[in-house]
Amino acid sequence: MKIIRFILLVWTLGLGLFCAGPHADGARIKDIAYFMGTRSNPLFGYGLVIGLNGTGDNNKTQFTTSTLANFLDRMGIHVDPDQLRVNNVAAVMVTAKLPPFARVGNRVDVQVSSIGDAQSLEGGTLLLTPLQGPDGEVYAAAQGPLTTGGFSVGGATGSTVQMNHPTVGIVSGGATVEKEFTVSYEGLDRLDLVLREPDFSTAGTAADTINLSMGGNYASALDARTVRIDVPPSYRENIVAMIRRVENLDVIPDTIARVVINERTGTIVMGENVKISPVAIAHGNLTVQITEQPAVSQPLPFSGGATAVVPQTAIEVQEGKGALTLVQGATIGQVIQGLNAIGATPRDIITILQTIRAAGALHAELEII
Repeated sequence: MKIIRFILLVWTLGLGLFCAGPHADGARIKDIAYFMGTRSNPLFGYGLVIGLNGTGDNNKTQFTTSTLANFLDRMGIHVDPDQLRVNNVAAVMVTAKLPPFARVGNRVDVQVSSIGDAQSLEGGTLLLTPLQGPDGEVYAAAQGPLTTGGFSVGGATGSTVQMNHPTVGIVSGGATVEKEFTVSYEGLDRLDLVLREPDFSTAGTAADTINLSMGGNYASALDARTVRIDVPPSYRENIVAMIRRVENLDVIPDTIARVVINERTGTIVMGENVKISPVAIAHGNLTVQITEQPAVSQPLPFSGGATAVVPQTAIEVQEGKGALTLVQGATIGQVIQGLNAIGATPRDIITILQTIRAAGALHAELEII
């Protein structure tokens, strides 16, 4: 009896590992794609930040004084714009993203950025600012105190100390949704699933996975980014249930091999399975140092010559030890491990990868940012 239980336990564990394998290697469709219409929409507006401690716009910033004068005029206070002092006020652009299916009354974060010559927005409060969409309609209104995460202070002599970026701030939950972007799936007989990273193989795999789950030929890949799904009759009255089912299916994404290099920071990001053909690598450093020092040339006594300053130049050449490495067919990760072992720096590795790509031995897209 114990032997039977042991066999059943081993079989169950094996079945669990077998079933968990694809899930561990794959990704949910909702993580690599979205349904057409379920996207955020950008909002923007122009406003004023008040309450600054003398770090606002200069009095010569005309659009700030004009905006403040118009604001006071709407409140029944008539002031000559030339008489206003706006050191405690800053003109700003306010931006936000309206998430999909946001309802009236929901709150979203906004980002506030100075467009004048303000030194800092620290401690300021954003006045009521309407936020409009690309169509010119107002969808939200923003107001509230800012958090900048930085500061800027200066002395009378002009010296300043600055931390982070004090002319950009956030109003957490500062915008209230006043109008909704209308998105409805009711009554639709087909939906488009959009991949965030276009790939024909991934699109085809996603369509096959959906068809297998639905038990019919309902999905097809239109191109490298779009998978069209015909809504099965059983889901016509409950499309949300079908979307939930599709979003939680596992798909193994198939992307092209890519190596991304940031030359400014020396950062290299790559996929683990980027392949490289057999190649020999020789890399060394040549340093040429030229120094020049003035020397005094003193003539011999009674020679009639004059004392002169003569430059003396010294040239020193140093060549680092170059290592010749024969790399057999391997992944780029193994190549970099080998280059690190011989003491190559990140910038050396970047140069080597560019040369390998030029030699046609790197089977990947090399992207330099």
